[in-house]
Amino acid sequence: MNRLHATADRLWYGSIEVARRRANRITTWIRSSPTTRGSWLRLGVVVVAGWITVRVVRASPGLLWVVAAGWLWAAYRAGRDRAPAAPAEAADDAPDDPPGEQSAEAVRTLLLDLMGDARGVHLSTVLAHLQQHGQGVGWRVGDLRARLEALGIPVDPKLKLGKVPTRGVRKDALLTPSPGTAPAPSPEASTAA
Repeated sequence: MNRLHATADRLWYGSIEVARRRANRITTWIRSSPTTRGSWLRLGVVVVAGWITVRVVRASPGLLWVVAAGWLWAAYRAGRDRAPAAPAEAADDAPDDPPGEQSAEAVRTLLLDLMGDARGVHLSTVLAHLQQHGQGVGWRVGDLRARLEALGIPVDPKLKLGKVPTRGVRKDALLTPSPGTAPAPSPEASTAA
């Protein structure tokens, strides 16, 4: 059964990689036009090619078997290095903790690095980064949010970066010390009068 799970993971992560590569190639090709008019023309070519593909598949649905076989082959090859190692038998289906549970300060540093010059970072971006580095596999944004809040890192439910408001962490919330990190009062009484 573990081999079946490993193959399924490889196909899953490989499919994500193949889709990402295809999307990147198409957008790079559209944006590489020297003029705005050329970019719109290339976008039109992509839309027309998609429409023609849909018409051909509707006329001959048997072609989907060929397309599916090609996609699975490409996903299996692309998933070779992307799929996480098969875990040992887990006691339950709860997501695994990342190796060497990180301290709050290490997580704050990671978040600030991901933010760069931006005023915050969406949790989906953080989760994608963690999963690219083999941590948080199987997590959802809610799992990450719960772990951040357990470390005392405030999560904003409607952080708007660009045009998308969603859960995220604000830079100003990370730069201000949390109540848990305030210096403890001195155990000795002051000698000042």
